[in-house]
Amino acid sequence: MALNTDQGGAESLALRALAFLAADSDRMGMFLGTYGVDVDQVRARASEPEFLGFVLDHLTSDDALVIAFASAESIDPASVLHARAHLPGGNTPEWT
Repeated sequence: MALNTDQGGAESLALRALAFLAADSDRMGMFLGTYGVDVDQVRARASEPEFLGFVLDHLTSDDALVIAFASAESIDPASVLHARAHLPGGNTPEWT
């Protein structure tokens, strides 16, 4: 599946990632706990590019999770990283 790599495409992918997380109570619970938010806050912030960046950050923090999402979406896992780069905070250099 070809992905649109502008901010709109990145937001769309992040929303699909959020739906992927929400579809499994364990995955969603981990996300909520990691970012200290509740379901109402997720709903309120789901359209904010900054928050969607957090969603992709969470997804990419676990190789198995990003691979499962990519498989469910029939996309290359690297597409998630490319999408992350188009959201606020995604162009931060890694110092490794």
